[in-house]
Amino acid sequence: MTDNGSGSASARRQLSDKASSYVRGLVMSGELRPGSLVRPETIGAALGISTTPSREALQALRVEGFLELVPRRGFIVAPLTGQDIRDLFTVQSLIGGELAARAARNAASESLAELEALHHELIAAAARNNLALLEEKNHAFHRQINRMAASRKMSWALGLVARYVPRRFYSAIEGWPQATVADHEALLEGIRHRDPEAARLAMENHIVHAGELLATHFDGRIGRSPHSAGDAGADQLAR
Repeated sequence: MTDNGSGSASARRQLSDKASSYVRGLVMSGELRPGSLVRPETIGAALGISTTPSREALQALRVEGFLELVPRRGFIVAPLTGQDIRDLFTVQSLIGGELAARAARNAASESLAELEALHHELIAAAARNNLALLEEKNHAFHRQINRMAASRKMSWALGLVARYVPRRFYSAIEGWPQATVADHEALLEGIRHRDPEAARLAMENHIVHAGELLATHFDGRIGRSPHSAGDAGADQLAR
């Protein structure tokens, strides 16, 4: 264990955030099924942290609606559907679309050149099938758009919604690398031409598309037999 529960409040909060992000990702990807029991001890063991921040993380996820606390049982995964995932991405698309529109209005030559460079790096990562690098460049691309939008509070609001996205699972979603490259082409075109409405529409379509891919992936996992081999790792967390 790397944490004995006696560290500072700030350090413990970081560990709790790490644990909540980890479990949230397992739930959103369908690796932890609705109704699965989630124990703080097993989460702590999986991440190398103590039970205290793990329990705090599960309490936070209960408040967010990802978990339920059942008397004499503990924390279980709350009901979640592919449509719930689509709804989250629809909300994200509205905020992201406005940020893209503002980025198009504000697009200066230097910031646009940085965005173009990130897109070329993303294409190169996709061509090499380097999925870890592709995810990294994808997020850098979106961060650059948010910086260009120069709307701190709106970017903050987007971050609140986007944290529900299980970033580390994208590489496992069929069609995501190809969709990322193609969708970014249209988005970049709108920003390049300083066309706010084209940029807005491209971003909204891009985020909704990503949500559809994740929802389809989720529905596919939930539809499997509970004893399928791919669920072995997540099953261990629920024991």
